[in-house]
Amino acid sequence: MKLSVIIVNYNVEHFLEQCLHSVRKACNGIDSEVWVVDNASADGSIHMLAEKFPEVKVIANTENVGFARANNQAIRQAKGEYVLLLNPDTVVEEDTFTKTIAFMDEHPDAGGLGVKMVDGKGRFLRESKRGLPTPATALYKILGLTSVFPRSPIFARYYLGHLPDDEVNEVEILAGAFMLLRRSTLEIIGLLDEDYFMYGEDVDLSYRILKAGYKNYYYPHTRIIHYKGESTRKSSVNYVFTFYQAMAIFARKHFSAGLASRFIVLINIAIFARASLSVLRRIFQRVFLPLLDAALLYGGIFIMKGYWEDFIFRGYGHYPGVFVYFMLPVYIFIWLISVYLSGGYDRPFRLTKVLQGMLVGTVIILTGYGLLNEELRFSRALILFGALWGIICLTLTRLLLHYLGWKDWQLWISENKRVIIVGNEGECNRVAEIIRGGLHRPSFIGFVALDAENERKNGFIGHTSRLDEITRIYGINEVVFCAADMSAQSIIDHMMHLQGRNLEFKTAPPESFSVIGSNSISLSADPFIIDLSSLTQPRNRRNKRLADLTISILLLLGFPVFIWKVEQKAGLLRNIFWVFFGFCSWVGIHQTQEQTDKLLLRPGVLHPADAWQSTRLQEQTARNLELLYFRNYRIIDDFSIVLRSIRFLGRRCK
Repeated sequence: MKLSVIIVNYNVEHFLEQCLHSVRKACNGIDSEVWVVDNASADGSIHMLAEKFPEVKVIANTENVGFARANNQAIRQAKGEYVLLLNPDTVVEEDTFTKTIAFMDEHPDAGGLGVKMVDGKGRFLRESKRGLPTPATALYKILGLTSVFPRSPIFARYYLGHLPDDEVNEVEILAGAFMLLRRSTLEIIGLLDEDYFMYGEDVDLSYRILKAGYKNYYYPHTRIIHYKGESTRKSSVNYVFTFYQAMAIFARKHFSAGLASRFIVLINIAIFARASLSVLRRIFQRVFLPLLDAALLYGGIFIMKGYWEDFIFRGYGHYPGVFVYFMLPVYIFIWLISVYLSGGYDRPFRLTKVLQGMLVGTVIILTGYGLLNEELRFSRALILFGALWGIICLTLTRLLLHYLGWKDWQLWISENKRVIIVGNEGECNRVAEIIRGGLHRPSFIGFVALDAENERKNGFIGHTSRLDEITRIYGINEVVFCAADMSAQSIIDHMMHLQGRNLEFKTAPPESFSVIGSNSISLSADPFIIDLSSLTQPRNRRNKRLADLTISILLLLGFPVFIWKVEQKAGLLRNIFWVFFGFCSWVGIHQTQEQTDKLLLRPGVLHPADAWQSTRLQEQTARNLELLYFRNYRIIDDFSIVLRSIRFLGRRCK
């Protein structure tokens, strides 16, 4: 047998399905086998494999054993002369296996091979070719010099930036998303090191290939799409710790004691720096805009106060300090809390929510104003003009942030996108029905034919030779390619040609009810996220965040009392701050990674079933409790679950 393709899957059913469709085409004419090792997925992957890919050999683990160990399970049973380790969130071109195997046959010195990778927007991925992460190389990357000097053979060695992207070259490190390995080489150097759970095993294996006297090659004459980051959040603190700890394992294993110790010190600095930056970034995102709003409100009203004193009430004295230092901050606090509860800080921003919050806050202030003692009632006019100023400055601030182009500070725009589907008539109609049946219906769906002959049929607005022009004329936001009608090579060509146009690209696998892109997966129906009272609603997200903050403050104030009721006492204070700064929630649900990316929920210290510890719940009952909590969220639920589960408040979020 010539080739064994091995894919490790964990809760990415729809990406796996698309990947296997492309693998099936690429294996045509090659004596090959395909293995999928499933690490206890809970998303229907096993059922999908049995139904749609009966030829695939499946190893179904009952727990997540990690990437290295899962690959080794299949490698030990595989029969191919070549072994390909392939990520499930990839799409290979039809000639990928033919070309890469031919290259390996012609180069007996090759122990491993990687290919040119592009992301879901058609952009070249620099990790297609990498250098050995020596302390100096890692330091340049940590300091950002790799990005400042992207073509330098010294500073950009991490991504071998000095080597052309379109030429075959020897490299040091292959990307784990696509590693074509010679079995005879594996028999000499051994399999993947199972000390690595998720990251670093590709670096370790690549380095062992070089140490054994073989070469690693970067081969750019075929390409794959790699939906980078679908299985992890690479900006998360957990990713930072896991990735750098993997690098520490590599250093201890392959570097001398002195060099390894220096590298580990550098790694610890990197962990601290990256984790600190992540915390600071999150704090900045939370407090920057409210603080800016408060400063603008205070400054504007303070100037109005001076104008009132000098021109309107000349000779009648000045506003006392109690107004400037107490009442005015109270007014601003009420306005901003009202804006927050109205959704004025939800992203993307809605200006109507800002207006609503300022008006509600003004009504509250004026109502309270009438109940105050006379010595605390200073000026209704200042309140009204202050509210007007607040509406103007808060609106202008958000408009400015939006037009500066900052990704996390955009205004809300209708989600009814303008979509074109590229393919033949039958498949275009099928995919259009999937899109129309999804959660967000587009405002426009146009069909683009594959050639001029089909363009003459009803319903087509053009053909692929005019794709660039069509996207501009029709104001298209999203392009969907029908994989049943188009080769992966053609899809990648179009993606790379249109990159930089701010378009979303998706692919519809044949006979599938999913449409897959780099940022999302559209399904024909997804009842789990449709419920109007669910935690996906901004109002409930806001209420849940308010509950987390309130519970954190109460636990901090009552810390001397609560600490005696908690089993893992050291974890309580940690969790208070982690929840306060938004890294966790006091109550969460068990999620797959795909659901995490889709629903954007924080991991929880507690889960709904924790409130019923005195009852032995079956697993399905616990899952039903979570579903009920998710779909019918009430803020009182969090307080109730925390009160009934105080002893578990010290455990880690999960």
